[in-house]
Amino acid sequence: MASINKQECFSVALKLVKEAGNLVRDAIKKKKRIETKSSAVDLVTESDKAVEKLLISGLSSAFPDHKFIGEESVAAGGKCVLTDEPTWIIDPIDGTMNFVHSFPYTCISVGLWVKKEAEVGIVYNAVLEQMFTALKGQGAFLNNEKISVSGETELSQALIFSEIGSSLDPEKVDTVLTNITTLIPKVHGIRAMGSCTLNMCYVAMGGVDVCFEFGIHAWDMAAGYLVVTEAGGVVIDTEGGPFDLMRRRVLCASTQELAEKMAKLLKQYQPERDGVTK
Repeated sequence: MASINKQECFSVALKLVKEAGNLVRDAIKKKKRIETKSSAVDLVTESDKAVEKLLISGLSSAFPDHKFIGEESVAAGGKCVLTDEPTWIIDPIDGTMNFVHSFPYTCISVGLWVKKEAEVGIVYNAVLEQMFTALKGQGAFLNNEKISVSGETELSQALIFSEIGSSLDPEKVDTVLTNITTLIPKVHGIRAMGSCTLNMCYVAMGGVDVCFEFGIHAWDMAAGYLVVTEAGGVVIDTEGGPFDLMRRRVLCASTQELAEKMAKLLKQYQPERDGVTK
């Protein structure tokens, strides 16, 4: 496997993400044609498909030997397999429900993983013009200004991002409601905004102290993981062990101490792993 030029990969991806952002910014104001996938709350629009096509087409042209994991490609029957090969992991619109309702908390997420490690992360909220970027070993940035986590260690002072409506599965719903009930008297506040990737980036910028979610996919976390860790934050499994990109759950925090305190409180939920063949 040939070595990659991380800076070149970043530059090409950044240009494409900005171009894709124009599509999102324009489309969020208009009437959308919506389809459902696994349930009534699992949505896809023409824009999701158009953004992913633009990104994969541009990246594969520049880097023909690279692999891809894209949300809509997988939904259409593509494979979700992470190997040691350079792999672009793409969520064309994270927060599709928000996008459908013209709620501007939504983003394009592009991560490059090599040898199962994150090397490049780009997360772009084109509507609010927030561009989060990270290269491994070079820090994390919001609109070219360096960002860092809050450093909070106390649950009682922590603002938490959770999630509510991403699944109608009864066990998942019960897990979500149980965790919110447990946390309300123990934390400073809880918010549910509807985009795992942006939630992670808000931990990275110090605006939120913890975020956690069950049932997301590799493309919801691949770029955000690098932004958080390069901003000095911690990304672990919801039970407290090492983070696994394919396990479909994540806990991010401003400090290891806070992450561990959160993990001890959470009722756990384990969806089927990404990459499982049927």
